Formats: sequence, C-alpha cells, structure tokens
Amino acid sequence: MISAAEILLWLFVIGLGVAFGAGLYETRIILPQWFRPSAEGYRVDGEAMQRTDVGRRFWGPVTTGPLTLLTLANLAVAWSAPAPRHGWWLAAALLALAERLGTFGFFIPAALRLQRAAAGPATARLAAWWVRLNYGRNLLTLLAWLAALRAFSLPF
Repeated sequence: MISAAEILLWLFVIGLGVAFGAGLYETRIILPQWFRPSAEGYRVDGEAMQRTDVGRRFWGPVTTGPLTLLTLANLAVAWSAPAPRHGWWLAAALLALAERLGTFGFFIPAALRLQRAAAGPATARLAAWWVRLNYGRNLLTLLAWLAALRAFSLPF
C-alpha cells in the first residue's frame, strides 16, 4: 500500500520537474521577448509581458498555488521523516521554500512593476536584476528537484 507521504513526495518531484522545465523554457524563449539588451541594461517590452501573461496562464495554476502548497506539505512531512530520507527530503523542501519566497517576495512584484513601468534607467536596472536572479531561481528549483529525486529513491 502506498502511503500518503509517498504520494506527497511523488507529487513534489513531479511539480519540481515541471517547474524546472518551464523555468528553462521561460528563460530561453519568453524572457528574450520581454527584455532586450540595451546600453542601459535592458529595454522592457511591457506589452509583450501582458500579451504572453505567463503568470496567470501558466505559473499561477502550476506553481504559485500547487507547488507552494506541495512545498509546505512536504516540509511538514520531511521534518519528521526517518533517516536517510529525512536529510534529502528536508533539503528539497527548504530549497523549494527559498525559491517560493523569492518568487513571492521579488519576482511576482517586480514583473507586475515592469509591465507598467515607463522606459528609463530604473526600469532597465530592475529588469537586469530580474534576469540575473532568475538564473538563481532556476538553480534552486533544480537543486530541490534533485534532492527530492534522491529522497524518493530511498526506501520507504
């Protein structure tokens, strides 16, 4: 019989895998449409950001709600999981939590500001920060996914 903890970890692995793959897609395909290099840093195409609207069309239903809830649930279960799964599972949940906090604390508010911002040095700097920090966000998701996969590979 499969336990609730196994199902929760399985869903976490799937959610992190989808988020990582989508993050790579966004970095390679979507972000170049939004942010074009310029002498000031980046020129923001707010219209393209609104037109693609990946926040509401994809990220919201896939990660903003579901992955955040899965992260919190996995954090609670991993906290009391037995060794050797405990360390890997807890690491995965904490890495995902760091990524989720960064998303809610910086990426979502910055994207909303960038969509409405007038061109200028401040907007170019914010876009440059967004692009740079997005690589770190993808790395956190990858590390969380790998740690969750390792936890999942250990016997229950």
